[in-house]
Amino acid sequence: KGQNPVFPRILGHEAAGIVESVGEGVTDLKAGDHVLPVFTGECKECRHCKSEESNMCDLLRINTDSGVMLEDQKSRFSINGKPIYHFVGTSTFSEYTVCHVGSVAKINPLAPLDKVCILSCGISTGLGATLNVAKPPKGSTVAVFGLGAVGLAAAEGARMAGASRIIGVDLVPSRFELAKKFGVTDFVNPKEHSKPVQEVIVEMTDGGVDRSVECTGNVNAMISAFECVHDVWGVAVLVGVPHKDAEFKTHPMNLLNERTLKGTFFGNYKPRSDLPSVVEKYMNKELELEKFITHEVPFAEINKAFDLMLKGEGLRCIITM
Repeated sequence: KGQNPVFPRILGHEAAGIVESVGEGVTDLKAGDHVLPVFTGECKECRHCKSEESNMCDLLRINTDSGVMLEDQKSRFSINGKPIYHFVGTSTFSEYTVCHVGSVAKINPLAPLDKVCILSCGISTGLGATLNVAKPPKGSTVAVFGLGAVGLAAAEGARMAGASRIIGVDLVPSRFELAKKFGVTDFVNPKEHSKPVQEVIVEMTDGGVDRSVECTGNVNAMISAFECVHDVWGVAVLVGVPHKDAEFKTHPMNLLNERTLKGTFFGNYKPRSDLPSVVEKYMNKELELEKFITHEVPFAEINKAFDLMLKGEGLRCIITM
């Protein structure tokens, strides 16, 4: 929806792999390197890459419409002489893919690829939204809207930061039991209350939470996430991607009362510079990835993985090539 329908194309954007070969001019990687291909990139040359405050590379920022390589605007995939197009620079539902060097992060070769693959998109996004953007102080209260994999990664970030109370907000009550593994201490289902969920949270927390992270993409949840934070020091971070016609409406006094509203893209991580250290958090046992992985299927059964996702039955399903 809202994208340029380039077909046929190879989808997939969350993966780990091993470099098979490199093209002319590629010096940062060599055959045999273990890597995470990422849907956005880091050219290391543009003003965004040179800024410590940005991870939105001018050259390699996510481009859902492009189905070709930057260098020559041509595809590297074909069948019977006809092109098959790329997807967000990764096309990982394939045994072999071709990526721009700036969209590939070199990682510790000892890291198990069937675990750290989930760091190439969703888990890093949620984790970074909390650790890099919301930055909850030790002992603080955090509300997380949406308890899918990204929301649970945000909760995990709050747990790692030492939050004393993590309030999970979701419309599916069955998600709370699983969410406890990620540090969620309280559960609020908006459907069970007659008043707006932000009012419920403000009452629960004596004026509002210190931080909130919104991981649904629903604009009403975004407004609730902003309006449930405490005045003066409260910070709300938006992660979810809204509908293209969505509008965010709140009373200006919510801002004049010194609440802060922030957005984030890929958890503010620069892919090549920062992802290796996130992998190390896993290797040092600071970050648990196994609890995000609920299913595994061979590539031939990829449609089962889509069914699990649509039914909301799993967090991450690993596809083995």
